[in-house]
Amino acid sequence: MTFIQKHAYSIATGIAGVLWPLFPKRRKISVTNILKCGVAKDEREAARIAKAAWCHLAGHIAEAFCVPQVVTAQNWREHLDTSGVDPESMHLLFDKPEEPIIIVSAHHGVWEAATNILSFVRPMIAVARTMNSKLAANWMEKHHFRGRITVIDKNRGFTPEVLEKWKTTNAAMTLLVDQHTSKGPLLKFFGRPAQTFTSATRLAMRCGAPIVIGSFVRVAPYQYKIVHTGKPLRFSKDDDRDACTQLLNDRLEQAIRKYPEQYLWAHRRWRHD
Repeated sequence: MTFIQKHAYSIATGIAGVLWPLFPKRRKISVTNILKCGVAKDEREAARIAKAAWCHLAGHIAEAFCVPQVVTAQNWREHLDTSGVDPESMHLLFDKPEEPIIIVSAHHGVWEAATNILSFVRPMIAVARTMNSKLAANWMEKHHFRGRITVIDKNRGFTPEVLEKWKTTNAAMTLLVDQHTSKGPLLKFFGRPAQTFTSATRLAMRCGAPIVIGSFVRVAPYQYKIVHTGKPLRFSKDDDRDACTQLLNDRLEQAIRKYPEQYLWAHRRWRHD
């Protein structure tokens, strides 16, 4: 590895740590969220977790840019600890690329690096915000570190064309469902009311595809671990949509509580308490 590749994470976290005092609003939101979620017992510990999470975000993005040069289709298994993954989910993720699946995760761990690694096994489709600038969007498509992944504008949703591509390529439809949405039902996340995306649940109920839930977390330079939360979920058209979506929230919470220093606490997820 080059010097930059080897130290990308530590350089970025160091810079983020120096800049952290310049973002008082984000510090306040982070500490408040951590305390109200019961992740820390006092403000000092909450402040430590908040700063660590902020620095991890910068470090993860910096390291993710180098992942394609370090983690390859030939050696990716050497960089990923799957020892805690449920066997059925392991089979769906890595050993059964002939079936389309849904991956539900959060802004936790190394979500950018995760898409790159998973793309070695199967095509990836992610519903996310696309770049406003066409020039920037084209550059990201050609040079981005995400690997073999198609990014779908979240404002478009699951169009017939998107669903057809998902099914015919047996891709993994990947959704990060932990951010605020003004249109979703008011469900519990860390025991607090939060409007929640139902897109993954609706897709699973409509198509019958299995949902695998969890996060990739960083344990060392270019060494990652899947924090998994149980067997895959399968929903039918007759299931209660909100109850099924609550299951997703509960499982994501389990993963985040194990590694709270790698979660994006700085966003306004909870706006009703």
